Amino acid sequence: MLALQNRHRKPSSRLLPLFFVLALSRYAICTKALEDLQAEFPECSVVSTDPSELYAYAQSAYSHFVDLIGSPHTIVVHVRSTEDVVKVVKISNKYLVPIVPYSGGTSLEGNLSAPSSGSICVDLSGLDKIIAINESDADVVCQAGVTWNHLNETLAEKGIPLFFPLDPGRGATIGGMISTGCSGTNAVRYGTAKGEWILNITVVLPSGEVIKTRQRARKSSAGFDVTKLFIGAEGTLGIITEATLRLAPVLPSTVAVAQFSDIRSATNAVCDILNHGATLQCVEIIDELTIKALNQFGTSARKWPEKVTLYFKFQGSDNVIQETSRYVEGVIAKHGATDYQLASNEQESEGIWQDRRNALFACLACRPGCKGWVTDVCVPVSRLPDLISAAKKDFEELGLVAPIAGHVGDGNFHALVLYADDAELALVREAVSRINRKAIELEGTCTGEHGVGTGKRNYLLTELGEGTVALMRTIKQTLDPHNLFNPGKVSGFLRTRCLIRLYLTAVP
Repeated sequence: MLALQNRHRKPSSRLLPLFFVLALSRYAICTKALEDLQAEFPECSVVSTDPSELYAYAQSAYSHFVDLIGSPHTIVVHVRSTEDVVKVVKISNKYLVPIVPYSGGTSLEGNLSAPSSGSICVDLSGLDKIIAINESDADVVCQAGVTWNHLNETLAEKGIPLFFPLDPGRGATIGGMISTGCSGTNAVRYGTAKGEWILNITVVLPSGEVIKTRQRARKSSAGFDVTKLFIGAEGTLGIITEATLRLAPVLPSTVAVAQFSDIRSATNAVCDILNHGATLQCVEIIDELTIKALNQFGTSARKWPEKVTLYFKFQGSDNVIQETSRYVEGVIAKHGATDYQLASNEQESEGIWQDRRNALFACLACRPGCKGWVTDVCVPVSRLPDLISAAKKDFEELGLVAPIAGHVGDGNFHALVLYADDAELALVREAVSRINRKAIELEGTCTGEHGVGTGKRNYLLTELGEGTVALMRTIKQTLDPHNLFNPGKVSGFLRTRCLIRLYLTAVP
């Protein structure tokens, strides 16, 4: 009789599966958060639930270069100040709704995707003001939504002979560049975002507290380097709203090119040049497949020999450039270089370098209708030939077309692995996995400059070790105990506490 009664009793909601209860409660909780946000930001254009925006702000402008389509957000808030961010964070804390920061939308590793529990996307692109240019001190204070190319164009327009030397893809913002620990073609001369180019940052912490990490002095030994804690953290520890950036003097520059029979000869030549003190602003490598694609693309003023090619950028006075050029030409000749050419004027120099910029788009065009997956591995420079050779062997074995270009002076290269359908995409995933594992095996990294996001998260433990990843998670848990800031990115700390609290709040 008791069994019969129990069979007909309405089951308690506490006996329902956790995920089902969470699904039922998610809508109600996000609705409450939305109501509070709309009350805090009554202007109709600030808080959005437009489905097209919810989807767009979870994607990268370069999502077609990696198969990482972001899950749409629940709410998008277009903030205009640090104070606006604080307001959003406090509402996030009240309802335990995660926050994902967005600024330029140019990241490549699934950094912008919403968690399955729903999220508030904080759009920082409206924080686009250059606050102060301190020419005498060679630094600038700007908001997180300023793009590096706009910053440099503004300095040039004002006749200020300084520039910010970190140069990832155009449209990348200062906040995003700091958050992913970016670099670019200039890294061989100027280093990366993890160098000394970020003097301080203003950050909104998960608690809603606002901190400025240090003063504006060029150097400081005052305690921990808290600034670097947030560089490469991808918005998981705090939301960057302002930064003070160190600037470098603009120097005259020109470019040169040379061809080699193979990757190893070209790389050995670069090692030889750099280890003997030659000053290069950039040195880029392009393989024969990429050169072929450039020739077919039709934007170049010349037809290049279809060989492994090095692109050099020299800087300094005319005498310095000529002296460096003669030295480089002599060294690379010992490594079998042919067809060395130094640009004769600024127009020719710009044309040659534009070919390097066009490499990605030329490679995509070489197989019409295809998509491409961009890799981002980096190893000690002397190990680069081993890594590229292994990658090319994998591509050949799997029947994939994958042109290669990279920042050879840093040991960092990008393969654009092309695919036309799901069957080829499965092969691409296998190839990318092999390359990432090989880079780590060669004492390198699975991500030289694109960050971790969700795309490289599974390699972090192998690369950094259990102790280091555990420390990263401890820092994350300390600053963000409910894991509300860009959850699931970088170290992938699980939202256990937050889920349990949400469950207990949601059910009677």
